[in-house]
Amino acid sequence: MSHTSGTRQDADPFGPDSLLRPLTHEARWGLAVLRAALLEAAHPRIGAALMENSTFLTHPWRRLRNTAVSARRLLDPDPRVRDREAARINRLHARISGTDARGRPYDGSDRDARAWVVATLFDSTVTMCRLSGDALDAEAMRRLYDEHRTFLAVIDGTAEHLPATLREFWPYYDHVVERVLENNEAVGVILYRLFTGVPAPPVLRGHPAVWAAGRAMASPLVTAIAIASLPEAFSRRVALPDLPGARTLMQSAYLGAALATRHLPQGWTRLDAVLGLLDPSSDGGPWETIRRQAGKAAALVRLLAPAGDGDGSPATRSADRFFAEVLDQTGDGVLRWPDLAAMAREIATRLDLGEQDEERLFQAYAAWWSELQAALDRDGDGRITRDEYAAAAARLPGTGLIRVADVLFDVTDADGDGTIDAAEYRALFRTAFHRDLEGGGCSRGAFVGRFVSFMSGQQHSVAYTSLLASG
Repeated sequence: MSHTSGTRQDADPFGPDSLLRPLTHEARWGLAVLRAALLEAAHPRIGAALMENSTFLTHPWRRLRNTAVSARRLLDPDPRVRDREAARINRLHARISGTDARGRPYDGSDRDARAWVVATLFDSTVTMCRLSGDALDAEAMRRLYDEHRTFLAVIDGTAEHLPATLREFWPYYDHVVERVLENNEAVGVILYRLFTGVPAPPVLRGHPAVWAAGRAMASPLVTAIAIASLPEAFSRRVALPDLPGARTLMQSAYLGAALATRHLPQGWTRLDAVLGLLDPSSDGGPWETIRRQAGKAAALVRLLAPAGDGDGSPATRSADRFFAEVLDQTGDGVLRWPDLAAMAREIATRLDLGEQDEERLFQAYAAWWSELQAALDRDGDGRITRDEYAAAAARLPGTGLIRVADVLFDVTDADGDGTIDAAEYRALFRTAFHRDLEGGGCSRGAFVGRFVSFMSGQQHSVAYTSLLASG
């Protein structure tokens, strides 16, 4: 298969003749995304935002799924779908800002940083095609670049922060690689911590020994492949290791992925099929039967946790586990506002909330954070430890959680009759978690009461706990 020039039959760059859209549906595009992620993380402002706000380290499977879903929406042939997703992304990114350890500011709405994200995706897609033996000719590469500029324009409203032509792009790209990128903490985390500590995908959580052995063998190989795929100018400047045989291994990985794409059944090599095997919240395609037999874990594992059991105080043990599995979204061992903001982003994304409901949800989480700070953050440093939370969880005020539950109730009560019936209850879990759960027939008060009791670790819930169950 070779991408060559041809006559465009559709004015829409993401229509039937698009080059980018079909590539993003192939599982091998994951190699391009990994390379692009490293080059994005090496940008000072992007790397800082990732370390402070992203859940990519603690929830890599969830992050992969959300990225794939968002890309699919942004490249949808229907402009209304694209615009809705772009508006959602812009709202979420507008809430991300801060300074890094060196006092340098970052902002999720930074247009230069966004342009660099799209630039890395373009260059990494071109690299993927070349290393796969599917090199783009000059016209196809120009078209692909134009599609990426359109992609940026969908998100940003303009593409002016990327050079107007492909000829102008390469000097811009080389300048950023050679003068701007750095070997920062985010790059190190992706290369040396993400792969070695990545949690088992849900399909393998019942087999920890198998996963641990496979990860121990695979993680150094993945790291070597990732480093070998990066621009040599960047690797030399930041002194990344040049491992013997890494380039051969990298080329073999890309060629192997391309051969699989060409010769295996298409349903097996599509990205959604692989995600279906890894993540039970995705449509499993041909892997559905295997995945069901192997067992399911939670689709939203960090937002829901089972009540405590065993020796000790049930409320305290549940709160401790709730902190570890749910609240500490960024994985830094303490609770901060970015953790609760990540929870709100995930719910808003899962339910595809509109602007008004999304704002209500964030305001509710902000209210809960204010309550937590007032009750637990004694030194006012904006951090709450696991022990502080676990010791006082049962006595914490719940007004903010009530407001979160109110938002969920309102978006679930589709007919507005003040009661969630069985069909609406199933729709909530099917939409947000891709699970069919029986229940419903409850008033606002009952729904809110269950939610608050469960989220504060005080009451067991069969429905929510089942999201963590396997088998």
